[in-house]
Amino acid sequence: MDRRSFLKKSAIGGATAAAASTLAAPMYAQGNRTLTMVTSWPHGFAVLDDAAVYFAEAVTAMTDGQLTIDKKAPGELVGALEVFDAVSSGQADIYHSADYYYIGQHPGYAYFTAVPFGGTAQELTNWYQHDGGKEFHDELGEIFGLKSFLAGNSGSQSGGWFRSEIKSAEDFNGLKYRMPGIGGQALGRLGASVQNIPGGELYQALSSGALDGLEWVGPWADERAGFQEVAKVYYTAGFHEPGSGLTAAFNRDVFESLTPSQQAIVENAAMATTHHNLSLTLANNGAALSRLQAQGVQTLQFPDDVWDAFGRASAEVMDEYMDDELFARIRGSFEASMASSSAWISKSDGYYVNQRDRVLANR
Repeated sequence: MDRRSFLKKSAIGGATAAAASTLAAPMYAQGNRTLTMVTSWPHGFAVLDDAAVYFAEAVTAMTDGQLTIDKKAPGELVGALEVFDAVSSGQADIYHSADYYYIGQHPGYAYFTAVPFGGTAQELTNWYQHDGGKEFHDELGEIFGLKSFLAGNSGSQSGGWFRSEIKSAEDFNGLKYRMPGIGGQALGRLGASVQNIPGGELYQALSSGALDGLEWVGPWADERAGFQEVAKVYYTAGFHEPGSGLTAAFNRDVFESLTPSQQAIVENAAMATTHHNLSLTLANNGAALSRLQAQGVQTLQFPDDVWDAFGRASAEVMDEYMDDELFARIRGSFEASMASSSAWISKSDGYYVNQRDRVLANR
């Protein structure tokens, strides 16, 4: 696909297309160098900013200080959801974000965070590293002037916070709810008034009544955000993000100006960030959930008929993107990889965990 023609047709618009197509590869003096990384996370946000910090520090340590990353929180240079355009146009060097925020640029970006009923964290990593996912990320990046890497994973995300119990799919009708990505579009099919509000604004939106409910990450991050102070119904399993990847994306000209060894370091730092971030999150979620329950939070699961409604709505949304040739190829590749991974995982890890829990409970 021709990058210039795509950009002219995309949501970025003509101005960004011109910037992306005319941006020249800069010349840098030898020696230490500072790169500006804009992020979608306020400083100190559990899980998400943790990944950004780890990535930045890993790159600096592994390059012996040749590359230093100056991490910017939302509002310090651009807004939380403006980081994609800032890096694509050359206003910043790197972003750290969740790529499903940018399905308006291309719906295929959803697969590099999460899609409804998609892969777990391990299945996403399998696809990305071994079944073509990384190559698709790069194909998208060529369109928008980016060089992208998975750099973090929150694991399975919760179904979200509500003020009252969800007893049927009809309870979503008219609900003011925060959920990004294709999952949010699916809830819209159920009648929800879906909003994509940046993480730093969510507590105020929920406490003021601007939102009736929201999903964020999981117990540890949600506790840190304080949602338990204004809502007491918490659904611990969600359909929308079974293993949510985060992305570090470089302006492509900036990345190509790095030395080969620096490029290799960046890629390996991103991979290390993904593994560290997932284990950090999973190591903290259990204890955080216990603390939430001690504060009066009621933990629930959606009824089966609600899950069925999620499935139908998600399929409708995703099927409507299939006329985009690149989306169709990404979806086909992802689903084939997920099926292959699941064929073994369901008969090994999945079966083992069920048996382990049964045996330990009966000791």
